[in-house]
Amino acid sequence: MISTGVAGWMAARKLHYGWVVAATTFLTMLATAGAMGSAGVMMQPLHQEFGWDIADISTAMAVRLVLFGLLGPFAAAFMNHFGIRQVVSTALGMIVFGIVASFFMTEVWQLLLLWGVVIGVGTGMTALVLGATVATRWFSKRRGLVIGLMTASNATGQLVFLPLLAALTEAYGWRTALSLTVAVLAIAFTLVLLLMRDHPADVGLPAYGETTISKPPTQDHKLLTTLASPLVALKGVSGSPVFWVLFGTFFICGLSTNGLIQTHWISICGDFGMAAVTAAGTLAVIGIFDFVGTIFAGWISDRYDNRILLFWFYGLRGLSLIYLSFSGFSTIELSVFAIFYGLDWVATVPPTVKIAAENFGREKASLVFGWVFAGHQLGAATAAFGAGWFKSDYDTYMPALQIAGVMCLLAAVAVMLLKKPEAATMAPQAA
Repeated sequence: MISTGVAGWMAARKLHYGWVVAATTFLTMLATAGAMGSAGVMMQPLHQEFGWDIADISTAMAVRLVLFGLLGPFAAAFMNHFGIRQVVSTALGMIVFGIVASFFMTEVWQLLLLWGVVIGVGTGMTALVLGATVATRWFSKRRGLVIGLMTASNATGQLVFLPLLAALTEAYGWRTALSLTVAVLAIAFTLVLLLMRDHPADVGLPAYGETTISKPPTQDHKLLTTLASPLVALKGVSGSPVFWVLFGTFFICGLSTNGLIQTHWISICGDFGMAAVTAAGTLAVIGIFDFVGTIFAGWISDRYDNRILLFWFYGLRGLSLIYLSFSGFSTIELSVFAIFYGLDWVATVPPTVKIAAENFGREKASLVFGWVFAGHQLGAATAAFGAGWFKSDYDTYMPALQIAGVMCLLAAVAVMLLKKPEAATMAPQAA
């Protein structure tokens, strides 16, 4: 196979093939994030073309976010059972089918089926759990950094694609814009087939940072056992206060990011007379700062107390949302918001994954984080629907921004209730 040859070539030059797997995962998550972010430029065109109510469109997008999150723990189980490459390639095929089929929809229930269910399931199978699984399997050292890179690709992809998609939508229509997303997904699909491997042992390597090759764990090949394993994992951690703090704070994380800002940002800015392309450009600026902030969060999470990092990340995000709700959306005010909000858009992910791994072990980490991520997407769905409801009934998004901001401040307090790790202090930890 190509991957075996590349791994051997790299090993001869003292390079680890794990970085190729990480890069392939990065590009895959970037592509699927583009599909997720496409929803942000579709709301107004769908409303104008079909006359569908914003609340109805928001409902379909909320279903997508719920499935995107709820599939997380099951995606981890499927990856353990069928392998990463098979699961990811199947998911990419579903996303492409859902997008192409939506070109021909004429009823709102078709939007619900294709964008809510099909694309929701497909993107859910390639969400942050994929990055956490790859980082856990392939990296012993630099795991926090790799998780930061994966998270940055997922979040930044959703934001940076928007200006181009918005410009294409304005010039040629939303179908042409989404055709670009399909092309990027096809490239990712090819790379997964050629380069993705499930475990370091598949190419005769130990995990990065280790010296011994570990055999992949033996899997029970009964499908029902695979489907039940996330539920078994949930039962095992349901009595842990740590799990519920992580779940609750990640609910707020989703409530204050992709469910609110990513989904409704163009409409929010439109209320202040801003063109869709300009609004999408502002969101791209947030994405650029997010890329820097999330990678930095991954690097620093390997070195400092992750509770304190989360305290600052949630606190600053909450203050930035409250500030935005009382601003006039001027260029200067939006620039200030984009910097502070962008730097910790999803900087909360690497510390959350690290805390989950420290408390529940390496083997269970992906399944536990899958359930924590489900909380994230339930929060996102709540914001996607709730913000749409505020807009439809009260003709304003400002209460949604203020509620999300206050909830972030509560999350900042909640993470400090976690027990301080014995080895984690605000002094640098060993690499």
